[in-house]
Order: sequence, then structure tokens, then C-alpha cells
Amino acid sequence: MSRSAKNYEKTIRAFLGEGTEFKGVISFEGTVRVDGVLEGEVVTEDTFIIGAAARVTATIQAGVVIVMGRVDGKIEAKEKCEIRTGSHVKGEIFTPSIYIEEGAVFEGTCHMTGGEGEVDKRLAAAAGHAKES
Repeated sequence: MSRSAKNYEKTIRAFLGEGTEFKGVISFEGTVRVDGVLEGEVVTEDTFIIGAAARVTATIQAGVVIVMGRVDGKIEAKEKCEIRTGSHVKGEIFTPSIYIEEGAVFEGTCHMTGGEGEVDKRLAAAAGHAKES
């Protein structure tokens, strides 16, 4: 587990454990982790963690989304989306930064968000880094 993931887990404000089922809209501040079944909508400016045992069918709008379980739906991550080893994501992702670990499955489309200026900056930075290598 990465150092940043450990930091997220230390600050968890709410937890829906295995065996828990929730249907509806969940809105929160801080970090929330789900290891149960969730259907509906998630809205936050903060971090949403989908644990390894979780099964989520939802539209997710969050600052940071970390997936370790299964997600079917739409993810809108304002800062970044991480898809970890052993996870399965099916649907659309909108984010300026995505990280997919080896052993994760992503079926769908990814839209790199941000103004066109942001995309151009990232491409220029990547090209500059490639020339340095």
C-alpha cells in the first residue's frame, strides 16, 4: 500500500463495512470508505475509498477516488482517480489525473478533464521529461 493511501485511511471519518447495503445519495466531508454494497450517488469534495470487498453501482463525484473493489458507473474525480490491483471499474471516468495499477481492470472510457491549457501543459511537461531521459 502506498504512503498516500495510508494517510487517507488514517483520516477516515465514516465507514460502511462488509455486509452493509446502502441505496440512495450519500454526501459527506472528509474521507469515507465503503466495503459493502452501495447503489446510487456519491457527492463530496473530499476522498471516497472503495474497499476491496465493496460493490458500488453509482455516479461518483469526489475530489479523490481510490478504487480497490468493483465500481459500475460514472466517476468524476476533480483531483485524481486511482484504480488499484485487483479492482474492476466499468464505466466512464472524468479526471485530470488517473493511475491504474498492474492487475486492475478498467472497461470503459476515460476523459482527461481540465481546461485545454491544462492538457497542453501536461503534454509539454511529458514531452520535456521524455527528452531528458
